[in-house]
Amino acid sequence: MTSSAWLLFITISLVTAFSPGPGILLAISNAVAWGPRKTLCSTAGNVLGVFAVSGAAMAGLGTLLHTSAWLFALLKTAGALYLVYLGYRQWTSQSSMFNQPLSSNVQAEKSKTAMFRQGLLVALTNPKSILFFTALFPQFIQPGAPMLPQFLALTSTFAACVLTSHFAYVLLARHTHRWFGTAQRARLFNRVCGGAFGLLGLGLLRLKSPGAA
Repeated sequence: MTSSAWLLFITISLVTAFSPGPGILLAISNAVAWGPRKTLCSTAGNVLGVFAVSGAAMAGLGTLLHTSAWLFALLKTAGALYLVYLGYRQWTSQSSMFNQPLSSNVQAEKSKTAMFRQGLLVALTNPKSILFFTALFPQFIQPGAPMLPQFLALTSTFAACVLTSHFAYVLLARHTHRWFGTAQRARLFNRVCGGAFGLLGLGLLRLKSPGAA
């Protein structure tokens, strides 16, 4: 890959990674509620999901989604329902996590596991990600070169851009953490994030299959 093509790929990846979406919203929500360190768990899950989605796209799942309406609808519905579920959980949360530290190491470990799982599922159940990789990667793949090193290089670059965007948003959210110290403001934050998750889920349901006429 030429230097100009590499810079173009990095630019596209950064713009995509910094665009608000479910992964960014989850990182901000966790950062404000639990702090930056624990948010790394959901970010790690999201990055692992990026590698899995990228691998699925390279293996041909993206092409299959283009041609199989039922598979596209299944994955789209699963992703939308999961986002709506996250929104419902956030909206109905009555506890103020901003001024109540976790009481035990067991609870903290369970919370980290849950955040990692959330980040992973948000990445895995979004068909837009698979279609994105399917459309983007062929533009930068050299047909005559070995495929695995190119896959690892492109996916690692995109994952690094995702990490950069999450760190930037988490640092921004860190400065707003104390503002949500009261129960009323914490409830407002839960409602805003919950509503945003729900809207993203409903928006995903409106996504049409690329193979549709």
